[in-house]
Amino acid sequence: MPDSLDDLLAVLDLETIEDNLFRGRQPETRLQRVFGGQVAGQALMAAVRTVPPERAVHSLHAYFLRAGDTTVPIVYDVELVRDGRSFTTRRVVARQHGTSIFYLTASFHKSEGGMEHQDVMPEVPAPEDCPRLSELLEKMSGLPVGAWDKEWASLDVRYVGDSRPGGKVTSPDHPALARLWFRAAGQMPDEPTTHACVLTYASDLTLLGAALVPHNTYIGAPGLQTASLDHTMWFHQPFRADEWLLYDQVSPIAHGARGLALGRVFAADGRLVATVAQEGLVRSVA
Repeated sequence: MPDSLDDLLAVLDLETIEDNLFRGRQPETRLQRVFGGQVAGQALMAAVRTVPPERAVHSLHAYFLRAGDTTVPIVYDVELVRDGRSFTTRRVVARQHGTSIFYLTASFHKSEGGMEHQDVMPEVPAPEDCPRLSELLEKMSGLPVGAWDKEWASLDVRYVGDSRPGGKVTSPDHPALARLWFRAAGQMPDEPTTHACVLTYASDLTLLGAALVPHNTYIGAPGLQTASLDHTMWFHQPFRADEWLLYDQVSPIAHGARGLALGRVFAADGRLVATVAQEGLVRSVA
């Protein structure tokens, strides 16, 4: 995974091969398959490159079809599905070795006014009062903080808490809750679409882990096979990915070796800026 914010931005800065055809490079990583947030962020950037700048992404729907190869670039083929008066739709196919590994459909909308309401942001400690996520994972996995920080160096992630016994986040209606703060680890350019792509990248990092909270395990644990199956995002309001964002995550169900996780992303001022949904494989293996 990118070893700095500059590296992440470079990974998202796709090479144009031909009209509506792009190539994304791979960062150095110890992971055996391409991180799902990377291919989703690159695919969204490919779609963005074909859309007028006055139209902002408002939703994306994606399916992870095959594990990506971390040793070769990914090619993104964009289909211009529709250009309407208010909305623009793009479909992106990611390919490696001549095979489709990922599909994404994204919709873009010109700015306009309308009715407004939103959920209230949960009351949580400030990011500065929360431990780094890597410190928590070191205690759970035995893998040193430095190893986790190397993979996630492009993001600053602070763990608020979860609903494990004795945890800091509780609800009688939700046995699987997890909350964290995150932001890009450095200053980003002002281009809003870049912030949307970085949020897309970050949104896949911890969401499925909420489904594992009641079972006292984690992504990457021995004897556990996990993988993102699909991923959906809705972008509601402007935000900056280099400012603190609260990721409020809940898993309403895990069943049949699959877990469902939902996330609300709040800006530090309380605005709900995005909503995320993901189903993933959570399979115990011998």
